[in-house]
Parts: sequence; structure tokens; C-alpha cells
Amino acid sequence: MREDPVFEIPSASPAEPPRDGASDIEAAAIRLLAQREHSRHELEAKLARRFADRALCAQVLDDLEARGLLSDERFVEQYVGSRMRKGFGPLRIRAELREHGVADELIEAWLDLSTEEWLVQLRQVARDRFGEGRPRDARSQSKQARFLQYRGFPESLIRRYLWG
Repeated sequence: MREDPVFEIPSASPAEPPRDGASDIEAAAIRLLAQREHSRHELEAKLARRFADRALCAQVLDDLEARGLLSDERFVEQYVGSRMRKGFGPLRIRAELREHGVADELIEAWLDLSTEEWLVQLRQVARDRFGEGRPRDARSQSKQARFLQYRGFPESLIRRYLWG
């Protein structure tokens, strides 16, 4: 048999840590968090599709939370600000955050703006979509009401805006 270094199987270098599941899961989670904030529930679901060991995924997420890399509060803050800038109201934002698995207490803490603040938001959205001034006829009023309802504003605010 010939001894040729080309045919030797290289041994694992001692400087390389073994690839256990936790380091792979953590790397995947950090890659996802580097793109944008995620809720814990959302990140857990994404990791569960790639990794079979859910207990290990939960352990890694606990560690990321302890290190401050994963935060539902930071996610909610970023998400609410983003959706408000896009002209969405509290009902729609609340529903979307629930879909992301965020706790109701945290949602309410961030959406607890005064009625006046939401009314200012509603007026801005209506002005951007329909121009200055309130609608004059019933058809225009119902059209604006449907649009504002779709955007997630409560009926009480819509009535206050449209009828005064």
C-alpha cells in the first residue's frame, strides 16, 4: 500500500469546536435577528421548521433573551412604530401582534395611546388617502369609513372623525 499524503483523511482540528445542535440553532437565530426583530414565538416557529429538537431551540432562545439579543418588548416597539408610520390603527396592529404570539399585556402597554393621539393618526391617514376636508355625501362617508375600518381604526373614532 502506498503512503501518499493526498489520500490521508484530515483529522478534526482541535481549534474547531464540535458542531452540536445548540451552536447551529444559535447561529440560525442570530442570522434571523440580524435581518429584523422577531418575537420569541415567531423565531421559535422558524427554528422549529429547521431543527427537530424543540427543547434545545427553547433553551437557545432563553439564552438569547438572557443576553438581550431577543426581546419581545423591542419587537413590539419596532413593529408598532413601523405599522403606525404606514397608517394602520390600533385594532389592526393588535391583531397582527397577536398573530406574532406577543402577550396581550405587552401589546396593550404599547397601544395605550390616548384617543386624541389615535384620532390624529386617523386624520392623517384619511388626508393622505382622500385629501383635505371631510366627505360631504353619504357615499364618500361610507367609502372613507370602510377604508379606515380596514386600516384598523375603531368605529367610535371613525364616527367622531366623519360626523363630528
